[in-house]
Amino acid sequence: MNGSVEASKQFTVGDHIGWRQPSSNNSDVYTLWATSKRFHVGDSLSFEYDRNDSVLVVDKWDYYHCNSNNPIYSFNDGSNVVNLDRPGSFYFISGILDHCKNGEKLMIQVMGLHQRAEPPPATANPREVGLAPGPHPSSGIVVTVALTSVCLALIITVVALAIQVGADIVKRALSYPMKLIANAKNAWGQRTGVLSSKRYY
Repeated sequence: MNGSVEASKQFTVGDHIGWRQPSSNNSDVYTLWATSKRFHVGDSLSFEYDRNDSVLVVDKWDYYHCNSNNPIYSFNDGSNVVNLDRPGSFYFISGILDHCKNGEKLMIQVMGLHQRAEPPPATANPREVGLAPGPHPSSGIVVTVALTSVCLALIITVVALAIQVGADIVKRALSYPMKLIANAKNAWGQRTGVLSSKRYY
């Protein structure tokens, strides 16, 4: 992600049912609604309700105890938008005690700003530009085996050449003293032969 901010979203609390006292068999409707959404800083909540009801923004303790005596904010005109301006928890209750106790309350968790991933660079459609299709996925195994075989053959060739060169060096190194010994024998033999022939004459 490159950090660019995605557009904010406005959520209508409760979707089509709005903000009202839930039926007795559906008291967790706002909890379920909240868990199906992802809220970010910059988003907003739209509360739509009857004018005889209200929306209170409260702290955690007041939320769990349906205490409407000390709200952070209070709305009662039937339609309000609350901006989610910080990450963290937000708590909302109905100002009517029985409504709150019966489930007309909402707790949401707000995450940081929306992040938008940059789209991948545009690529041409291979069919449009006449490119051939790529190799079959299993052909990668063949290429790997072929490359391994070539590398192994190359290593064996280099080692064989090194052995051959080494053998030639050893052979030459040993042949030089042998030539010296042979030359010395020949020279000795020639001297001995000359001396011997002088004696017999």
